[in-house]
Amino acid sequence: MSDKPADFAALKQDLKHRMDSTLDVLRKEFAGLRTGRAHVSLLDPVMVDAYGSSMPLNQVASVNVPEPRMLTVQVWDRTMAKAVEKAIRDCGLGLNPAGEGQTIRVPIPPLNEERRTELTKVAGKYAEHARVAIRNVRRDGMDQLKRMEKDGDISQDDHKKHGTEVQALTDDAIKTVDEALHHKEEEIMQV
Repeated sequence: MSDKPADFAALKQDLKHRMDSTLDVLRKEFAGLRTGRAHVSLLDPVMVDAYGSSMPLNQVASVNVPEPRMLTVQVWDRTMAKAVEKAIRDCGLGLNPAGEGQTIRVPIPPLNEERRTELTKVAGKYAEHARVAIRNVRRDGMDQLKRMEKDGDISQDDHKKHGTEVQALTDDAIKTVDEALHHKEEEIMQV
């Protein structure tokens, strides 16, 4: 019986890792939301049609922030400059790049109130997707606990105790999502 708690410890570690991964994805999505300040991760969602396939911008160019409201994109292959410029313009971030040879300047316009409200809604959607993913991880954990009890690996009392721990992990992760959303909304609405 002494090896049975290790089964739950491994399960708990796996659930925590999966929830943490979901939080990392959420942070990356939030980083891509524009807040009126230039940041290199702003162009992370941009996909460029290059060499016959669609690839992330960071695989064909480097992005720099020379000033608070300006990004510069240094394209490595001069022939890709127009494709990169088009990809930035068409990515849905409301940016208007200006090409200068291999360098593309991307001014970050100030956000108006309507666009800020729109971005907070997008942030809310990202947060809700993260909450759903975390709840799915919890459901998987609870199902595994049921299976462990049914197979006789853990007792009914252990099932209940471990279920409470899984719920506590879930509550912590959801709280982190809510805090991140609140912080991002404040950042977006800040003029």
